[in-house]
Amino acid sequence: MNAAPQVRGTWLPWGGAIVVAALLPLVFSSGSSLTMMSLMGFAIIFALSYNMLLGQTGMLSFGHAVYYGLGGFVTAHALNVVGAGRLPVPLPVMPLIGGLAGLFFALLLGWVSTKRAGTAFAMISLGIGELVAACSLILRGFFGGEGGISTSRTKTLALFGLNFGPQIQVYYLIAAWTLLCIGAMYAFTRTPLGRMCNAVRDNPERAEFIGYSTQMVRFLVFCLSGFFAGVAGGLAAIHYEIVTASMVGAAPSGLVLLMTYIGGVAFFIGPAIGAVLMTALQISLSDYTGAWQLYVGLMFVLVVMYAPWGLGGLILMHQPLLAGGTLRRVVPVYALALVPVLLLGAGAIALVETAHHLLVNESQGPVMRLLGIGYDAKSPLAWLAITALLAAGLWALRHVAPRVSGAYHEAAQAAQAVRVARRGPRA
Repeated sequence: MNAAPQVRGTWLPWGGAIVVAALLPLVFSSGSSLTMMSLMGFAIIFALSYNMLLGQTGMLSFGHAVYYGLGGFVTAHALNVVGAGRLPVPLPVMPLIGGLAGLFFALLLGWVSTKRAGTAFAMISLGIGELVAACSLILRGFFGGEGGISTSRTKTLALFGLNFGPQIQVYYLIAAWTLLCIGAMYAFTRTPLGRMCNAVRDNPERAEFIGYSTQMVRFLVFCLSGFFAGVAGGLAAIHYEIVTASMVGAAPSGLVLLMTYIGGVAFFIGPAIGAVLMTALQISLSDYTGAWQLYVGLMFVLVVMYAPWGLGGLILMHQPLLAGGTLRRVVPVYALALVPVLLLGAGAIALVETAHHLLVNESQGPVMRLLGIGYDAKSPLAWLAITALLAAGLWALRHVAPRVSGAYHEAAQAAQAVRVARRGPRA
């Protein structure tokens, strides 16, 4: 067997990721774009570290932000120490300090947390998260109270003449750490311990039967997950130059759960997709509507109900069709299904925005504009149009959905036949 195609297949995605990360600032060069891409970078690390618990080992955590936030606080204190001239440490090393802090607190809290699995572990993680969030307002010397800890990334030891004041330099620092952490976490999934995590997730009784301690496996992956979450927190501290108590609260723990589920817990790349999408929605969608959190919640519900494998699963389920050359068979049907989806989406957006205007922005009067169209939010005609859009979209989608499903299964069977034919008769 020729090993060259296997080597190319292994390294090509990583090489492509490096090239894309290097060239993105040339395409999106504005300050807001660089900021958004930087936020996406450490959000990807945070989401993938969470999926080490949930997707790989089956541990649902409601307090993963503890290690993310504590890594950020320790990094901020380290930056202040370095800035005072006590330690000659360059900035690119600082995320490692956050990772070691996350690892330390995971070691400290992980043994108790991983004594139980399932619902008990989820409740323990929730309790620890609330405990740390409460301490963040009590231990003012470490957490800085409500004002948090401010720092400066430009006062560290200059490396190759870089002071990391411009956002472009910070972006490349975050991109480098993001690629490094993605590679390390992917490599972990290929190790015996990574495989054992899947066994503990799928059948813990059998894992115990063959001689493995399920608690030890959970504890080890918990510590590794805390390390990478701490790296993400350290990068966040470098980017924002301030760390507040909100970083260890329930909001980032819930956000990383949404990222992971929407992207897809069953696929390594899924949480990264969810992190990119959620970050873009947080920054972009919030500029257009005050009800953006409602859209995120609705998207989460729809993904859980109708796409349990997440957006990553929806994308990767078409990979066999692409390899078999049958993807073109489903494109016309997908284009047909796009019409009812657009109708249903337009009706849902109009419903949310009209209701939001009447409930929240009532003081501005009943007249509003949506997508450049002005109308009276209290007009019966407007509500009739919204109802018609929703009804037409639901009716059309109900009739198109079986055709979409049938076309996909036919294309999948044809792709399987192509793969069998390429493989040839077995000896």
